[in-house]
Amino acid sequence: MTVMPHLLIVDDDKDILALLTNFLGKHSYTVSIAEDGVAMFSAISAGNVDLVILDIMLRNEDGFSLCRRLRTSSNVPVIMLSAMAEHTDRVVGLEIGADDYLTKPFDQRELLARVKAVLRRTSGKHEISSENEARPLLAFGGWRLDVARRELRSEDNALVLLSGGEFELLLALVEHPQRVLTRDQLLDFARGRNHTAYDRSIDVQISRLRHKLEDDPKNPTVIRTVRNGGYLFSPAVKRL
Repeated sequence: MTVMPHLLIVDDDKDILALLTNFLGKHSYTVSIAEDGVAMFSAISAGNVDLVILDIMLRNEDGFSLCRRLRTSSNVPVIMLSAMAEHTDRVVGLEIGADDYLTKPFDQRELLARVKAVLRRTSGKHEISSENEARPLLAFGGWRLDVARRELRSEDNALVLLSGGEFELLLALVEHPQRVLTRDQLLDFARGRNHTAYDRSIDVQISRLRHKLEDDPKNPTVIRTVRNGGYLFSPAVKRL
């Protein structure tokens, strides 16, 4: 039996909750709702949530704060919704670990497309492809990247949480080591040629990866910046 992906919508607008619950339910998703952070964390703890659709403008605690707290304990993918179209808000959302960002008002079909795209990129938990199953562990500089499980572990076997976007970007770098990759190439490798992201998203996620991989993120040696070129993943990579 095919398991229907479980979406959690976090919004304090009852009309939006009703609209999206009905629309996404018609497209074969199991949908739960939460009106604040307390209900959100309760739902995530209680159920197998595959993706969170999180509004920024919430009462008590905003979506940025909730996403930041969520990323300390979970890598469940997050699509942020906002009535603000400011570029800085998109950057902040990516910096704290969101996988995508959509501005209100939006077409429901665009949200559906974003949901499908994020789940495709982060579906290792449910649909490990035969290609991924055949991939060995990728080891570099004491780190191990398990492609099938979508896990990064340190030399002492500690699990390092990665958002879906961070995992795909790191995989693109690890699979093309010691080679300069432009931002466009990284977007193609990480998200496919039909990506809707923009250059700045790569810079933000590179910064997040550096804070997790580098001894000194301000002077990186693992993911190096190549001026007027892009980024270079410097360690040698072994397939175990």
